[in-house]
Amino acid sequence: KTEAVNLAQMFNSVASAVARGKSHVALDVQDVDVSIKPNAFRRLISNLLGNAVRYANNVKVKCGVENRVLTILVDDDGPGIPMHQHAAAFLPFDNARNLDETGTGLGLAIALDIAHAHGGEIKLDESPSGGLRAIVQIPV
Repeated sequence: KTEAVNLAQMFNSVASAVARGKSHVALDVQDVDVSIKPNAFRRLISNLLGNAVRYANNVKVKCGVENRVLTILVDDDGPGIPMHQHAAAFLPFDNARNLDETGTGLGLAIALDIAHAHGGEIKLDESPSGGLRAIVQIPV
């Protein structure tokens, strides 16, 4: 069920739970309410940040809404994933860098399903920080 959720509050909560001192997570999140499916969206954020902190020392998150599109950038300084393996990283049980919190290899596959359920998309790219960049775009 869709409801209004404050992005800054949700990201702060998820980042605190996921980082647990493993990595430094820097948040730049717009303090705005958006209509989303909160439990599913929390899982999307948790999976993306969970992957980032698992492989990197530093994670940067930028999130905001512009022209009715919610955009999330998650950048890390980890080893990244080679460009030719980006599509495969979304397949269940892919070992490129795709373990969710339980280690089942479903993290990015689930995050992509949640983005699709919100009418959005997730893409991977090289991060300016040297590792992986996850780009989420969802119409709101």
